Amino acid sequence: MPLSLTDFDYILPPERVAQVPLPQRSASRMLVVEDARLTDDRIANLLGWLRPGDLLVMNDTRVLHARLLGRKASGGQIEVLVERVLDDGAVLAQVRASKPPQPGSRLLLEDMLDVEVLGRSGEFYRLRFEGDAAALIERHGRLPLPPYIARAAEAPDETRYQTVYARAPGSVAAPTAGLHFDKTMLQALQQAGVDIAYVTLHVGAGTFQPVRVEDLSLHRMHAEVFDVPVATVAAIEATRARGGRVVAVGTTSLRALESAAVSGMLKVDAGETVLFITPGFRFRVVDVLLTNFHLPKSTLLMLVSAFGGLTSLRAAYAHAIAERYRFFSYGDAMLLHRSTLP
Repeated sequence: MPLSLTDFDYILPPERVAQVPLPQRSASRMLVVEDARLTDDRIANLLGWLRPGDLLVMNDTRVLHARLLGRKASGGQIEVLVERVLDDGAVLAQVRASKPPQPGSRLLLEDMLDVEVLGRSGEFYRLRFEGDAAALIERHGRLPLPPYIARAAEAPDETRYQTVYARAPGSVAAPTAGLHFDKTMLQALQQAGVDIAYVTLHVGAGTFQPVRVEDLSLHRMHAEVFDVPVATVAAIEATRARGGRVVAVGTTSLRALESAAVSGMLKVDAGETVLFITPGFRFRVVDVLLTNFHLPKSTLLMLVSAFGGLTSLRAAYAHAIAERYRFFSYGDAMLLHRSTLP
């Protein structure tokens, strides 16, 4: 029987959703999943699960100050969440308002930014800022914490909701598996013979949207911009040649790599991906996945179920809830080995 949306639902007690980060990045717990075998451990012990010659692939995207508050010319309150800055200088953004703004109307954001509504593009609006949109957003916008964190962003979030290796601005959400790494841990991994390479995938607001159709074949993925560079493809080829494993840090890294290999062979690639990974997907690049726990009925839960096996993931999530693991962006981690079961 084909899988449906209901197969990816679970009940999570609200108190299991992490609202703040732990004092130290590497203090999180880590549930290791190897098919039916579950092992409780800690991120600080990740090196014990890796081997010299393995390759960690990390997403070096940086979270934008993408949330801006303001009002329409009529005085109505609005909230803007920038999805991306376009090549022509305009931006794509979600706009929340009591009444949708009309093309040609103007918005005043953060009491200083005059913005023109150019029109609608699906669920997004095209907006024009007066000046360098990317620079203005970074200077005047707010860090967009996920909707399940029931508080406004505070000063510590400016660093803790970014990875220590964030470089390329463009995301509206952090690649959260990477939040567990501090510079000391990265240095220790490299000294032990674990290599590190980078991809870029700019996380869009659609990452938080649940799938709303029971028939998964009807779901259409949101597009996200990615880049798998020459150096990373070369590092993966060298890893394969020496018998090492490719360990994706986060579903975003995995999705970038597998998007660049959909033709059957990994290649240097960049552009937009709408890859929707569900059980039955053939993984061509990634052997091990470090990831956080994901929302019910989400495409990310479907991805990890495809990678680690649906039965194994159901057992792992039930175990994590019973053992009081912390969930979602500021929560604990899972180390998933690619399922060997049919």
